[in-house]
Amino acid sequence: MRQRKVGPEDARSWLLVNGARTDLFDTARDSRADQVVLDIEDAVDPAHKAEARAGVVEWLSRGDRSAWVRINDRSTESWDDDVAKLAGVPGLLGVMLAKTEAAEQVTETFDRLGGSTPVLALVESALGIEEAVSIARARGAFRLAFGSGDYRRDTGTSADDLAMAYPRSRLVLASRIGGLPGPIDGPTVSSSHPVLREQTAVTVSLGLTGKLCLDPEQTPVINEVISPTPSDVAWARDFLADFEARGRVIRDGSDKPRLGRARKIERLAQTFGVEPA
Repeated sequence: MRQRKVGPEDARSWLLVNGARTDLFDTARDSRADQVVLDIEDAVDPAHKAEARAGVVEWLSRGDRSAWVRINDRSTESWDDDVAKLAGVPGLLGVMLAKTEAAEQVTETFDRLGGSTPVLALVESALGIEEAVSIARARGAFRLAFGSGDYRRDTGTSADDLAMAYPRSRLVLASRIGGLPGPIDGPTVSSSHPVLREQTAVTVSLGLTGKLCLDPEQTPVINEVISPTPSDVAWARDFLADFEARGRVIRDGSDKPRLGRARKIERLAQTFGVEPA
């Protein structure tokens, strides 16, 4: 049974699917992933990119099928082919631009796709992290995502939470400055649900609001951890009810931040279908 999808501005789980495996596309679409990304970049051998791209375009052009597509980075010849073939495809929700390192790469991609297709900038290097604010402010930028694996390869950083806190926090701050939704964290490779749950909790604690994933079985865990808890929702609704009952009067300096938090929790609870405990 197909799951109700959460819009990309609030999407928690972003499921990456090998763009050469068209047999997996329908399963991914019907999974619990908030958004699906068909990957024609790192997941596909360079010798087979044209074939994979054609398969993605054909699938997106039939019926009510829709997805995001991870395209190749601006410095490659494949980027030009990607934007040329994907422009105007009916089911294209947006593109994830690999290895984004400059604002103009986002804007040029946006313009080549017709000026209305959102660009999710995947930041995967030291330079990309340094330029994160300008990338977030670029015309066409929709949301930032962290390519944690390539970032570690580029910088020699370990996967330790402390070592990875700076680039994640940098993307959180850049998203706020650029007026974008919260950024999307990199994937957890482990198949262990306790490990995934722990790492997703770190994602939330640092202010990121989504997570890339490689397996449909990871999506329920990610969705649960990133969503408000039932007890959070109960607190928010109680606070809002009390606020209304006292005539919306602000009593002290702590009321405004609590009101903002309560309203945010209530909106997300409605979006994700979370009921109070």
